[in-house]
Amino acid sequence: RETVSVLIDKEDATGIQEKAVFGDLDDPSNKLRDVLFYHRAIRAYWSGYTERCRYYSEKCMNLFGQGAQPIACVAKFFFGLNAIDLLRKNRHVSKNKEGLRKAIAAMKDAAANSEWNFMNKLRLLEAEQKSITQNHWLAIDLYDASIQSAKKSGFIHEQGLACEKAGLYFKNKDSNNEKALEYFQQALECYEEWGSKMKVDFIKKKMDGLNMYVV
Repeated sequence: RETVSVLIDKEDATGIQEKAVFGDLDDPSNKLRDVLFYHRAIRAYWSGYTERCRYYSEKCMNLFGQGAQPIACVAKFFFGLNAIDLLRKNRHVSKNKEGLRKAIAAMKDAAANSEWNFMNKLRLLEAEQKSITQNHWLAIDLYDASIQSAKKSGFIHEQGLACEKAGLYFKNKDSNNEKALEYFQQALECYEEWGSKMKVDFIKKKMDGLNMYVV
């Protein structure tokens, strides 16, 4: 509920007392800690807090060892995306390169078992990887593949995320404001359908900043 509150209500508090739900967070035998830290990492990622996401991702590393469990695969996916964002900022470079490599490998395994659930995630990680290695046309193809895969699977939030990432790529790397706006418009529609006011506001700000440059 806290995660939903952050994404849908723009960080309005739900009044949930975490300690009452998850117990003593300083107790290493408390297995609910990893779940709490996982949700904190996911919230931080969607909110754009890369260092916070890294911090909580590292605190829930026990989940990463749970093989093909869905929560472990999703954790690795966001850990990989966050690693790319940190690489763009030249932070923890060697560690994040290795984290990205492991995330992509994990998504390949997950997609082999369930293309429906994980192919869009794999393609987005690959697109982001190609975007930072200057492989322009392949990056674009992979962004589009991720968008179509997420749409096919009905993952409207991840479809929006792939559109957002493609828009940011065109804005920041290619300086193609028209294409950036196209992808941002798609992201906006996805996030509106998803119901995330926080992400809708974020995309609108990006679009407002570009509209003055597009005739």
